[in-house]
Amino acid sequence: MQIYLPIAELSVNIFLFLGMGAGVGFLSGLFGVGGGFLMTPLLIFAGIPPAVAVATEANQIVASSVSGALAHWRRGNVDIKMGIVLLIGGIIGSTLGVWVFGLLQGLGQIDLVIRLSYVVFLGIIGGLMLVESLKAISRQRKPGGKRRKLHQHNWLHGLPLKMRFRRSKLYISALLPLGIGILVGILAAIMGVGGGFIMVPAMIYLLGMPTAMVVGTSLFQIIFVTAFTTMLHATTNYTVDMVLAVLLLIGGVIGAQFGTMIGAKLKAEQLRILLALMVLLVCAKLAMDLIVEPAELFSLGVAGGH
Repeated sequence: MQIYLPIAELSVNIFLFLGMGAGVGFLSGLFGVGGGFLMTPLLIFAGIPPAVAVATEANQIVASSVSGALAHWRRGNVDIKMGIVLLIGGIIGSTLGVWVFGLLQGLGQIDLVIRLSYVVFLGIIGGLMLVESLKAISRQRKPGGKRRKLHQHNWLHGLPLKMRFRRSKLYISALLPLGIGILVGILAAIMGVGGGFIMVPAMIYLLGMPTAMVVGTSLFQIIFVTAFTTMLHATTNYTVDMVLAVLLLIGGVIGAQFGTMIGAKLKAEQLRILLALMVLLVCAKLAMDLIVEPAELFSLGVAGGH
């Protein structure tokens, strides 16, 4: 069954995009990420223009994140105070990111920047998460081995403006989650992601938050930052396709509930290694497309045809 997307300017199969929304919503509830790191590339692979995919995907992230956050809220796994500090940084970052997005779009370079950003960020984050997860599993299997702390104290923990986050049992500088929020906000605007694939490992390894608390708090912040980013894209760059957004939204809400139920049954180390593998697979696919189809990046020729 076909439906026409007015902003993307093409016809698509309804059930294909409902299924994509459900699948990514499932991952959102499972890992505590917005799912944009997977959905935006999938939309691009399906023929949606990158600029439209980035701006529209934020709608689906909001829906699936709300669904997942509510499930974690019922379990008491959301640190509201930490989420608000992350949110302040996210709004600052997304405002800056939307401005940069519009600038690159005017220069005709936004498609290339989106693809390259995914390859770089997914490759780095996925690789680091996979290595750390494998080390954690190896330490647990050693008889009598002691588990190492997830984060190490360094100069970052000596920064001013310290705050006590009782829910997460932390006493750290507010500048740390604020900086993470700004970075995630920029990524949300330029890459069409909730930023969970950056935020989740940063909250675990840099802030030292308990893994169970990280997932719900991450989703809480993602809801508001991506909603704000969508509004800016719709009013500034006019790249939000609401028909596509509704299809992804319906599937995302349903999938997130199932993902949350499955995630509650898995160990923290298993969740981290599964997320790392997922990130690396998407990165490999994007990198392969750039290598196999270089004509999308540039073309070489001699002036005058000689």
